[in-house]
Amino acid sequence: MICIVRVRGIIGIRSDVNDAMRMMHLTRVNHCVIERMTPELKGTLQKVKDYVTWGEISTETLAALIERRGRLTGGRPITPEYLKTQGFDGFVSLAEALERGDVVWRKMDDVKPLFRLSPPRKGYRSTKRSFTEGGSLGKRESIDDLIMRMV
Repeated sequence: MICIVRVRGIIGIRSDVNDAMRMMHLTRVNHCVIERMTPELKGTLQKVKDYVTWGEISTETLAALIERRGRLTGGRPITPEYLKTQGFDGFVSLAEALERGDVVWRKMDDVKPLFRLSPPRKGYRSTKRSFTEGGSLGKRESIDDLIMRMV
């Protein structure tokens, strides 16, 4: 599983990049989605690389993200009772099922496809340079530390 976080806003963005962000449900800064890597998603990430950061997410971080920031329709938080109705023992078992590919997050009943995160504690390094250049954009080896600072 990879986690994609929007880092930059819409000022000066090309329309095709904006459309790609909208299709991924990344409409605002600090919105986050989780996806499985596919060739189509790889091409989309290449197109939006100057506006987002992404990387592999661990099961523990994914469980914490779902528990703290996952929402159902209507803005209700995801509760253990809801998970039991869906056939999961807890947040960790849901995260493991997502990692295995047994469940697709967007296709679960009543869940919102994105996570609204707060800005990271101690901030981004730079929103104008790539991660390899010391900034915050583009591909990361692990996105866990950034997500935990934003949750």
